[in-house]
Amino acid sequence: MTRLVYALLWWLATPFVFLRLAWRGRKQPGYRERWGERLGRYESAAQAPRIWIHAVSLGETRAAAPLVAALEARFPSHRILLTHMTPTGRAAGRELFGDRVERAWLPYDHGFATRRFLEHFAPSIGIVMETEIWPRLLEECAAARIPAVIANARLSERSARRYARWPAFTRWALGNLAGIAAQTRDDAARFESLGAPAPYVMGNVKFDIAVPPEMIERGAALRERFGLDRRIWVAGSTRDGEEALLLDAFATADVDPSVLLVIVPRHPQRFDEVAAAIESRGLSFARRSVDGPVPAQARVVLGDSMGEMLAYYAAADVVIMGGSLLPFGSQNLIEACAVGKPVILGPSTFNFEEAAASAVAAGAATRVAGVRAAIEAAATLTREDAKRGAMGEAARAFVAAHRGAVERLVDWLPPLA
Repeated sequence: MTRLVYALLWWLATPFVFLRLAWRGRKQPGYRERWGERLGRYESAAQAPRIWIHAVSLGETRAAAPLVAALEARFPSHRILLTHMTPTGRAAGRELFGDRVERAWLPYDHGFATRRFLEHFAPSIGIVMETEIWPRLLEECAAARIPAVIANARLSERSARRYARWPAFTRWALGNLAGIAAQTRDDAARFESLGAPAPYVMGNVKFDIAVPPEMIERGAALRERFGLDRRIWVAGSTRDGEEALLLDAFATADVDPSVLLVIVPRHPQRFDEVAAAIESRGLSFARRSVDGPVPAQARVVLGDSMGEMLAYYAAADVVIMGGSLLPFGSQNLIEACAVGKPVILGPSTFNFEEAAASAVAAGAATRVAGVRAAIEAAATLTREDAKRGAMGEAARAFVAAHRGAVERLVDWLPPLA
């Protein structure tokens, strides 16, 4: 009955799903590309053994980078297939890996579409990054004897409670997995409480980030454009509503006028919206996408570019972590720590709870109660060079101490055909 109801809901929802794709495609044209792939229809693919990695969006794609490199080194005869659900994830895959990997949309969770996908690419294994659980896809993997695992798996208490409300659905979804590699013991315990196969505690692959030298060079170039004599605060991967709060606090706080606030929205379709928010507050600003040095009178820079988050962090004196100021659970603080920058976290970090707590304990980050407190903390760090430098060094050491999850994951994977 669970399978029947689920299938019926998908059939009823599919026309509206495609209407939503068309609507979202007004701002992100990538949503309108290759719709046939969403239903399991793909261009011809070469016959070759494949490792399939599903990275739903931008964050998961970035997290997959060290895993892709490790798999290429360990299994050189296998091709890597990377699937996504969002244009930002697909664009990041193109930028990070070029032609080294194949890219495709993951089909929607219809039985016929998932069967087509698996028959077309015939992967030796499926590796799903973090918490993308598609029960029909996993069932078809099990039927085709393709082991499917969740890697870097995380499950918040809130999500676990939600899955627990639908026990038949959850048992069906999790029962077809070949394994779960959880980030933390708490994540593993929550998966196990839902009936998942005994999870393996692996750690967080995001600590295995390799910072490309070109990103450091690009960060130095950005710093020169922003002004070498200015202090740079980067609010990275901000979410809807956070920018307005940051701008209001920045405009009214007692901040040294030489400070430049760089706001980098998480989603590119919001760049113009954030630009309008800056203008409405009468703050002089510049766009990253416009060439040339930032004018001395500018108080704010809008980071309206993609694929440069590490460069923005490398250019910063202080990083305010987007997604943590409102209840979004925080974006990836590990990236900022990896380039040795002190991090200011807001109250909401459930997506990175253990990493956030460990970073604070290590002296790499500080947690504040809200947006105004974040601006005040940034101002304090700007004045205290020694403390800022110590936090930056602690940030690098914090990341280095937690590396190794990718190697453990590759060793744990089931044997490949």
